[in-house]
Amino acid sequence: MPMTLTQQAAPYAHWEYVHPTSGDRLRIIPERGGIVSEWRCGEREVLYFDQDRYADPANSIRGGIPVLFPICGNLPGDLLTVDGVDHTLQQHGFARNLPWNLQLLDDQNGVRLSLSSTDETLKAFPFAFLVEMEVRPVDGALEISTTIHNRSAAVMPFSYGLHPYFNVSDLAQTRLTGLAERCLNHLEMADAATADQLTRLPEGVDFLCRPAGAVTLIDDTNGAQLQLQHQDPMDLTVVWTEPPRPMVCLEPWTGPRQALISGDRKLVLEPGAEQTLACRYSVS
Repeated sequence: MPMTLTQQAAPYAHWEYVHPTSGDRLRIIPERGGIVSEWRCGEREVLYFDQDRYADPANSIRGGIPVLFPICGNLPGDLLTVDGVDHTLQQHGFARNLPWNLQLLDDQNGVRLSLSSTDETLKAFPFAFLVEMEVRPVDGALEISTTIHNRSAAVMPFSYGLHPYFNVSDLAQTRLTGLAERCLNHLEMADAATADQLTRLPEGVDFLCRPAGAVTLIDDTNGAQLQLQHQDPMDLTVVWTEPPRPMVCLEPWTGPRQALISGDRKLVLEPGAEQTLACRYSVS
C-alpha cells in the first residue's frame, strides 16, 4: 500500500492514514468494528478514545466512531422477528463488533471500510448485505458516506447510525445549538424539553431529536466548535454523555430505537438495491 496508509503497533495496533496534502490523520482498527479511533485535524485531536478500556477486549469500546447497523438502539428482548422466526439481535446491531475490510480510496483522499454478511450475521439478521463506508478528511472536516447494498432475495429493513465520541474540555462548559426544541429522553423513554436536557450534560444524558438542521457542539473553555451536517434520511440526532468522561457523543441516526418494529423511519431496500447515507463533521 502507498505510504499514506501504514500499519502501526503503538500506542495500540491500528492502521494510520495521513492525508497526502493536509497531513490530517486517522487511526483505524478494522478488526474491532471498523472503528475510526482517531481523527487529528490540524493540531486538534477531535475524537475521544479510552485506550485503557480498549485494551481489554471483553469491554465494549468507549470512543472513536462506532458504526450502528442493522439497528440503532435496542429491540424488546433483543429479538427481531422475520417471517415468524425470532432472531437475537443485540443493541446497536453487530457491525461495531465485527472485523471489517480496509482499503485506501483510489484517489488516496481517504479510506473505505467494508462489511459483508456472514453465516453468523445471518443468524441475527437474515439478510445478505454489503456495507461500504468511505471516510474522507477534507479541509477542516470529516466526510463519511455509507452505501448499504441488499444482496438478499427479500426486502431488507434496516437502520443505520454513527456513534462518534468527541473531546470536550469540561461538560459544564459545553453547549449544543441547532437541536429541535423537543426530544425523546431515552433514559425515561418520555418526551422532554431539549433545553432542559442540555443543562444536564454533566450529569449524563441520552436523548434523540428529530431533524432540525445542522447541530453545533461548542466548547466554551477554548472556543472550539464542531458541527454535524447530516442529510435525510440520516438526520436524527442523538446526544449522549457519560460523566466523568470529558466527551459528548453527537450521533446521526436514520431511525429511532425499535424502528424495525414500529416502522417509524424504517428504511427498506428491495433485492439488489442500494442506498447511500452521508454526513459531515466540520471543526472551527
